[in-house]
Amino acid sequence: MGRWTLHLSVGIGLLAVLLACCYAEVNYCFASRAGTCSECLQSGKDCAYCPEETFNGPRCDLYSNILAHGCRAAAIITAQSSMIIEKKQQINMKLQQSQVSPQRMSMTLLPGEEKLVDVEVFAPTKGPLDLYILMDFSNSMADDLDNLKRMGKELAVLVEKLSDDYTIGFGKFVDKVIEPQTDMRPSKLREPWPNSDPPFSFQNVIKLTKDLNFFTSELQKEMISGNLDAPEGGFDAILQAAVCKDKIGWRTQSTHLLVFSTESAFHYEADGVNVLSGILSRNDEKCHLDGAGKYTEDINQDYPSIPTLVRLLGKHNIIPIFAVTNHSYTYYKKLQKYFPIAEVGLLQEDSSNILQVLETAFENIRSKMSIRAEDKPKAFEAQFLSTSGNVAQYGDFDFKPGAIGKFKMLLKAQRKFDENPVCQMDPNEKEGTMRVKPTTFNTAVNVKASVLCPTCDCEKTVVTKAARCHGNGDLVCGKCHCYEGWLSTFCNCSATTSALVTSQCIGPGTTEPCSGRGDCLECGTCVCYNPDQFEGDYCQYDKTQCQRYGGFLCNDRGSCVMGHCACTQGWEGNACECPKSNQTCLDSKGGVCNGRGKCVCGRCECLNSGIEMTATCEPNFQAQLGVCESSRSCVQCQAWKTGEKKEKEECDKCPFKITLVDELKESDQVLDSCSFRDEDDDCTYYYTVDNPKDPAVNDLEVQVLEKKDCPPASLLWLLPLLLFLLLLLALLLLCCWKYCACCKTCCQSCLALLPCCRRGRMVGFKEDEYLLRQSLLTSDHLDTPMVRTGPPKGTDVVRWKVTDNVHRGPNHPQALIKPNPKETIQYPISLRLNRLFSENLSRPESRDSEQLRKEVADNLNEVYKQIPGAQKVQKTAFRMQRNAGKRQDYTIMDTVLSAPRGSYPDIVKLTEKNIQSGNFHNLKVVPGYYTVATDRVAAGAIEFQEGVESVDVHVPLFVKDEDDDKKQLQVEAVDVPLGIAGIAKRFVNITIIKEHASSVFSFLQPAYTYSRQDGLANIPVSREIIEDGRTQVTYSTRDLTAKDKKDYVGVEGDLTYGPGETQKIVPVRLLERGEKDGLLEDKQVKQFVMDLSNPRQGAKLGRYPRTTVTITDQPEPSIMMFKKGTQNFTTSDPTYTIPVVRTRNQDSPATVKWRTKKAQRFELSGPLKFGPGESERNIVIDPKSHPGPIHPETFQLELFDPSSNASIGERKTTIINVTDGAPRSPEIAAIQQMGYPKPKPSGYLAAPPNLKAKATGPRNIRLNWDPVPGNPMGYKVKYWIYGDPEKDAQVIDVKTPQAELTNLYPYCDYETRVCAYNAMGDGYDTDVVSCQTLEDVPGEPGRLAFNVISPTVTQVSWAEPAETNGNITAYEVIYTPINDELKPVGAPKKVKIDNPKKRMLLIENLQSGQIYQYKVRAKNSVAWGPFRDATINLASQPDRPLSIPIIPDIPIVDAEAGDEYDSFLMYSSEVLKSPGGSKTPSVSGDEFMMNGKWEQNFLFPGGSGTRNLSASSSPMSTLSSNYRGAGGFTTDTTTTTYLSGPGSPRRLDMIGGGTEVIMRKRSENRGYTEENIRDSIVMGDASNKFPDQGILCKLVGPTAGGS
Repeated sequence: MGRWTLHLSVGIGLLAVLLACCYAEVNYCFASRAGTCSECLQSGKDCAYCPEETFNGPRCDLYSNILAHGCRAAAIITAQSSMIIEKKQQINMKLQQSQVSPQRMSMTLLPGEEKLVDVEVFAPTKGPLDLYILMDFSNSMADDLDNLKRMGKELAVLVEKLSDDYTIGFGKFVDKVIEPQTDMRPSKLREPWPNSDPPFSFQNVIKLTKDLNFFTSELQKEMISGNLDAPEGGFDAILQAAVCKDKIGWRTQSTHLLVFSTESAFHYEADGVNVLSGILSRNDEKCHLDGAGKYTEDINQDYPSIPTLVRLLGKHNIIPIFAVTNHSYTYYKKLQKYFPIAEVGLLQEDSSNILQVLETAFENIRSKMSIRAEDKPKAFEAQFLSTSGNVAQYGDFDFKPGAIGKFKMLLKAQRKFDENPVCQMDPNEKEGTMRVKPTTFNTAVNVKASVLCPTCDCEKTVVTKAARCHGNGDLVCGKCHCYEGWLSTFCNCSATTSALVTSQCIGPGTTEPCSGRGDCLECGTCVCYNPDQFEGDYCQYDKTQCQRYGGFLCNDRGSCVMGHCACTQGWEGNACECPKSNQTCLDSKGGVCNGRGKCVCGRCECLNSGIEMTATCEPNFQAQLGVCESSRSCVQCQAWKTGEKKEKEECDKCPFKITLVDELKESDQVLDSCSFRDEDDDCTYYYTVDNPKDPAVNDLEVQVLEKKDCPPASLLWLLPLLLFLLLLLALLLLCCWKYCACCKTCCQSCLALLPCCRRGRMVGFKEDEYLLRQSLLTSDHLDTPMVRTGPPKGTDVVRWKVTDNVHRGPNHPQALIKPNPKETIQYPISLRLNRLFSENLSRPESRDSEQLRKEVADNLNEVYKQIPGAQKVQKTAFRMQRNAGKRQDYTIMDTVLSAPRGSYPDIVKLTEKNIQSGNFHNLKVVPGYYTVATDRVAAGAIEFQEGVESVDVHVPLFVKDEDDDKKQLQVEAVDVPLGIAGIAKRFVNITIIKEHASSVFSFLQPAYTYSRQDGLANIPVSREIIEDGRTQVTYSTRDLTAKDKKDYVGVEGDLTYGPGETQKIVPVRLLERGEKDGLLEDKQVKQFVMDLSNPRQGAKLGRYPRTTVTITDQPEPSIMMFKKGTQNFTTSDPTYTIPVVRTRNQDSPATVKWRTKKAQRFELSGPLKFGPGESERNIVIDPKSHPGPIHPETFQLELFDPSSNASIGERKTTIINVTDGAPRSPEIAAIQQMGYPKPKPSGYLAAPPNLKAKATGPRNIRLNWDPVPGNPMGYKVKYWIYGDPEKDAQVIDVKTPQAELTNLYPYCDYETRVCAYNAMGDGYDTDVVSCQTLEDVPGEPGRLAFNVISPTVTQVSWAEPAETNGNITAYEVIYTPINDELKPVGAPKKVKIDNPKKRMLLIENLQSGQIYQYKVRAKNSVAWGPFRDATINLASQPDRPLSIPIIPDIPIVDAEAGDEYDSFLMYSSEVLKSPGGSKTPSVSGDEFMMNGKWEQNFLFPGGSGTRNLSASSSPMSTLSSNYRGAGGFTTDTTTTTYLSGPGSPRRLDMIGGGTEVIMRKRSENRGYTEENIRDSIVMGDASNKFPDQGILCKLVGPTAGGS
């Protein structure tokens, strides 16, 4: 019992604390489960610890929670951060140099804490400028150097224009003086080209100087040099120019520009084509210039990497300007993206425009402004905000030169880093001095920041074997730390004696230990199976079972804790449904509920006053059509004791008292002036209504004019006239009766002329009842005719109404639910405009439609603003209504008004009033026609003009998803307010039967990609027809990362499908990128979504009701293929028509060629041209136009040679089967059109018609078809993988016309046939129906391979998963340093590769001698798949052979450059080409060949002398290999080589006798051909550890003819 009491008290205490939290989900102090006081304070900002021994609540929590739970304020331990501005000098605008303020500051931040700092910057109009020109001096740049020498004066004018305080310098570069970059023959080392200098790597020729004459004269002395290969060693030169600050002459307070001029690509670290980086050490990033300014370590150190250059140029505040020719322009444009700020200019062949390029680049740099935080420790996050507090994007800061600019820096210390507390990070990762500055500045705000990891002094005072801990533990900071073998809060429970006692885990009211939701551990401790769902000492609370409000758990304003809702701050109630604030109850004067009610749960409960009240208990005059109308009866009863409230008990309920006055105020001085006629005496009375002047008074101020305005009493002479008229009327009636008795044929005509005899003309509905099937409805309205009998003279207006769900009785559950009158709903409203309908009005985008729509909206909004809560009308459209009499050529206007549900009677009354007047404000309307509807009732009127006998009533059907399976509406003709007709057939009943969906709408794919250059994204919406007919669905777009009106133009509307239509296209206009979108940091993928909703006419939404559209900057090619894989014709068919379809990018013309193969009588070919917008074209073959008789045969058609903007899809060929067949009669053709084959021998069953296949999962397909006449015994279903022969199909026997195929391959195309059978045998087969299973999670990548380039650089590659189960969209690579026990010793690095074709990654700057674990996984549209991992120590691998080519398109990352460089991906193939158009290229030939053939030194020591392709490990193992070596032939040989160590003997083994590869057709064409596969170390799957003696390796490579 005591144990139960202890658990209960602790549970209640915990509940009280959690209920006091602002929000349980964000209480990271409590969630940290801190074990010590220091760990508690280090959990985050505002965390506090209570060290009192008697404290029973959670010791680590928010300060307010601990204080509320009883801990003394003086005892609570907290921590405070600090911020000190150490240097803050005001900006001196007279000083022409870049400045920032403050200059230096220091701060400490608790984990999770943020600090905001205001910063000012100043950029001078013409500040100091250092301009260093770095020029390629290879022989191909000779004319460029000559032009630069002639530009001395122009260059002087330019730099003086750019700055008043400038320096200019010059450097030159070629490449490393080592083979193979340089010809090492002595003669070539002296003079590589005629009249040239000896080769060199880099030389600082002219130090930065202010003397332009000196610069020009020194430049005249320079001569060109030369080298061999095309890529140059410019990266060596850039690094030396950056780090040799003093020797180059960079000044501290100036802007540093480095102009890099070349026409060639560049070498970079370990690029592996022309550099011997296998034997060169890594660049040490230090200055190595001798006295002559020449680089001395070029033959000893490798080129720098791209991330290294980015980091060093940023560190030294150098902005590169790449002035390059067209040959290498694309390479440097891609390189530009990796720099925070850089420019690329296009040079002419002779560099004659270099000054214009320089000036343009300088202006572009000054116009781009972004803020950076350099040297930021990993534990911090920095954001930069505008002065308004909005997070600024790259280039958003518009700091004008010569003016002070301002921004805010938000610095935040992370609470966790890689799921570990930030205080556990290395000291250099959680503290440091960062430099905050604009990208173009040298000066910066130096912020010394550190994460404050406080410790508690009480931890230094430990009470050993404390009595409070029963001698079984130490007391530290008020908490017991138990010795081994002892458990519980006070160490009074032995782990050994209570280990098997499960009764302590049984809570009150339960019979199972831990409520059956967890495991019972020692001392009655329950560990819940699913802590995210169950909690409590006995796992007795379910976090999903708290109260809900509006369907949301805890109203989405709190969290479920210990069985109760813990509400966020400002909310209360059992389901957090009530706001604590009374803001929603404030009336127009700022009072609560106008003093006439009380605020309960955020809503006013008003006292009953007899008049309509607003939500804040103020008189709702607007709901009563104005203040005058609402106050009329109260004024009349109080002033004159007349009117509808003249009884005293009714008059006393009035909410105000009147005052009689002799003179009223002017109308502009009061709320409203009113006048009405008193029915009792025919006099007019006047009064004014105004709000009270005293805010404390709640009643209106009503002043009534004491004297009425009565007409003179002079109408007595009318009495004799009235008596005479009455006698005359009686005489006429008598005559009419006599006349009708004599001549009955004239009776009806006579009565029609008499107002007293309404039976002369009758109106009523034509039909008694309608029975409708919801799946066949083509509209949400029904036009039911109303007819008129009798003489059709004169006009009759008939009011009608319709009521939904009249079949439900008063006690029906749905009828008992009363709707909320304050709920805002939509009111469809229809009016007939006094305007003839035109064709232009049927097009919503026409100018006439837009003008009339605006006119309608303006006038209707003016009228309906009298309705409280009414919003502006929307969705206005125009139409005609047939069978509308003489008015059917007039325009019907349909619109939607949103207003409170309770406003329906007022909206109807107001609409009718304006219709009768013929004007809606200034809008002319035709009287006698209107419709006002809600979601359950509607009212309206129609008009019979003279001579009209029938008019349609446009009745809304209120079709909703929640309707009963069979529902009934009733339409009633209410009365005839204008005319003499009586009502004959008053009611018509409409019954709607809900059936299964008639159609299923879906997008074809969950995602699409379109290019901006396309201009349009044509998104197809598919319809699966279950029951044919007309149907509709609504579509709309919504922003993700793409923004409406910026990246695309949003659309919204309805798609209407006619009978047989299965697909429609929704066009979305794509917009060109803006200038800011092209900047470096705006690199996020631009996406928006399109949703389908509101399917009608019995339809529903299918598999993809939403699709995501990605906008790219490159156009995607069209895909053209045959529509079917097999096509059947007979010898009697006049022509063979074969359809070819095109998908993607259909707005541009495209061409593909076709040809026949293996045909007996003809060899045909020709082009097939698709015009813009065309998605399908036919190839038509006339067999009779060729010589010879037509015999049965089988031949193929093939597509080939598509145009440059297109490609060929998966169905490249189609099989044409021509069978013997007699000419078909029309009857036979009709039967075959219904799905039956030609007539068959008696007794055999026909093919089942209407076979349909639908994928229901990754491994399931559902088939259904219509039953076959003739009493079949069953059906046989055959299915096989597309491409396999039908004879290998699997067959299942079913007894009903449906089947479920299971255990299929995911994302695989299957073909199916069905036949019925009886005692005679199998009937005829259906045509082949194809279906593709859905996608599933991909498998793990097929293998991991490593190309060891150096001990710190490796190239990782992997194969596509054997089971892609869909289209692979991305890969993720994680590499982690580990120890010998395979445990991490450092933070993992993640790299996501969005291009699935690039299955390789070059990783630089790894730690030498360190073991790394590498993990790779794949992703498709479903989810990420499992990891494939391997472990390797690069230092233990063989040295890399000489001159191995890097595989093209490898992403490169720097392992040591920090998080901000992880996303710097660059593809190596972009920089390896020689400029083909160069005048003097150093090397010619193919990209990855040396002297026209592959190098033979590609293999490691002990490797095979031949190069073979492994079909099991290469993505090239497809049905027809596209792999070709340099020799031009292919191979499918599989050879495996094992190495036991460097230089060990070679052992060749064949694994197995061969590998059976089952190929399955996919829905997308795979173009993953790796035509240059290099040597790789392929890690075995058996173990991640390496044997001590050696490493098991596998060499994979292509066969080259010239090896």
